Amino acid sequence: MQALTVYKALASDKRLAILEWLKDPRAHFPPQADGDLVEDGVCALLIANKLSISPATLSEHMRVLQQAGLVSARKIKQWTFFKRDEDQIAALKSGSFAEL
Repeated sequence: MQALTVYKALASDKRLAILEWLKDPRAHFPPQADGDLVEDGVCALLIANKLSISPATLSEHMRVLQQAGLVSARKIKQWTFFKRDEDQIAALKSGSFAEL
Protein backbone atom coordinates (compact mmCIF):
# COMPACT_ATOMS: atom_id res chain seq x y z
CA MET A 1 0.00 0.00 0.00
CA GLN A 2 1.28 3.45 -0.82
CA ALA A 3 1.63 5.91 2.03
CA LEU A 4 -0.02 8.77 0.12
CA THR A 5 -3.03 6.61 -0.71
CA VAL A 6 -3.40 5.60 2.94
CA TYR A 7 -3.08 9.18 4.18
CA LYS A 8 -5.70 10.31 1.67
CA ALA A 9 -8.05 7.58 2.87
CA LEU A 10 -7.57 8.58 6.49
CA ALA A 11 -8.05 12.30 5.79
CA SER A 12 -11.85 12.03 5.88
CA ASP A 13 -13.95 12.02 9.05
CA LYS A 14 -16.52 9.84 7.27
CA ARG A 15 -13.95 7.25 6.24
CA LEU A 16 -12.50 7.22 9.76
CA ALA A 17 -16.02 6.65 11.12
CA ILE A 18 -16.56 3.78 8.67
CA LEU A 19 -13.32 2.13 9.77
CA GLU A 20 -14.29 2.52 13.42
CA TRP A 21 -17.76 1.05 12.85
CA LEU A 22 -16.39 -1.88 10.87
CA LYS A 23 -14.05 -2.68 13.76
CA ASP A 24 -17.09 -3.88 15.76
CA PRO A 25 -19.96 -4.15 13.27
CA ARG A 26 -22.39 -5.86 15.64
CA ALA A 27 -22.21 -2.86 17.96
CA HIS A 28 -22.94 -0.37 15.17
CA PHE A 29 -25.25 -2.08 12.68
CA PRO A 30 -28.49 -4.09 12.86
CA PRO A 31 -28.57 -7.73 11.75
CA GLN A 32 -28.62 -8.22 7.97
CA ALA A 33 -30.88 -10.44 5.90
CA ASP A 34 -27.92 -11.65 3.85
CA GLY A 35 -24.38 -12.12 5.08
CA ASP A 36 -22.95 -12.15 8.57
CA LEU A 37 -21.82 -8.73 9.85
CA VAL A 38 -18.44 -10.06 11.01
CA GLU A 39 -17.69 -12.88 8.57
CA ASP A 40 -19.03 -11.29 5.36
CA GLY A 41 -18.91 -7.60 6.22
CA VAL A 42 -21.51 -4.86 6.40
CA CYS A 43 -23.89 -4.12 3.52
CA ALA A 44 -23.05 -0.87 1.77
CA LEU A 45 -26.63 0.35 2.18
CA LEU A 46 -26.41 0.06 5.96
CA ILE A 47 -23.22 2.12 5.97
CA ALA A 48 -24.71 4.75 3.64
CA ASN A 49 -27.84 5.02 5.80
CA LYS A 50 -25.76 5.41 8.98
CA LEU A 51 -23.76 8.22 7.36
CA SER A 52 -26.91 9.79 5.84
CA ILE A 53 -25.31 9.83 2.40
CA SER A 54 -26.30 8.43 -0.97
CA PRO A 55 -25.08 5.01 -2.09
CA ALA A 56 -23.08 6.75 -4.85
CA THR A 57 -21.25 8.93 -2.32
CA LEU A 58 -20.57 5.91 -0.14
CA SER A 59 -19.23 4.08 -3.18
CA GLU A 60 -16.58 6.78 -3.61
CA HIS A 61 -15.59 6.61 0.08
CA MET A 62 -15.31 2.82 -0.12
CA ARG A 63 -13.30 2.99 -3.34
CA VAL A 64 -10.73 5.19 -1.58
CA LEU A 65 -10.59 2.83 1.42
CA GLN A 66 -10.20 -0.19 -0.87
CA GLN A 67 -7.42 1.45 -2.87
CA ALA A 68 -5.60 2.08 0.40
CA GLY A 69 -6.01 -1.59 1.30
CA LEU A 70 -7.96 -0.79 4.47
CA VAL A 71 -11.17 -2.59 3.53
CA SER A 72 -12.20 -5.45 1.29
CA ALA A 73 -15.44 -5.93 -0.59
CA ARG A 74 -17.53 -9.04 -1.14
CA LYS A 75 -20.60 -9.46 -3.34
CA ILE A 76 -23.53 -11.47 -2.06
CA LYS A 77 -26.47 -11.54 -4.45
CA GLN A 78 -26.81 -7.95 -5.70
CA TRP A 79 -25.29 -6.40 -2.56
CA THR A 80 -21.75 -5.38 -1.70
CA PHE A 81 -20.45 -6.02 1.80
CA PHE A 82 -17.39 -4.38 3.32
CA LYS A 83 -15.06 -5.38 6.12
CA ARG A 84 -11.77 -4.09 7.48
CA ASP A 85 -8.52 -5.64 6.31
CA GLU A 86 -7.06 -6.18 9.77
CA ASP A 87 -3.67 -7.36 8.44
CA GLN A 88 -3.16 -4.14 6.45
CA ILE A 89 -4.36 -2.00 9.33
CA ALA A 90 -1.97 -3.77 11.73
CA ALA A 91 0.88 -3.18 9.27
CA LEU A 92 -0.05 0.49 9.07
CA LYS A 93 -0.16 0.83 12.85
CA SER A 94 3.25 -0.80 13.20
CA GLY A 95 4.69 1.47 10.52
CA SER A 96 5.80 -1.49 8.45
CA PHE A 97 3.56 -1.11 5.42
CA ALA A 98 5.44 -1.37 2.15
CA GLU A 99 5.27 0.90 -0.86
CA LEU A 100 3.75 -0.80 -3.89
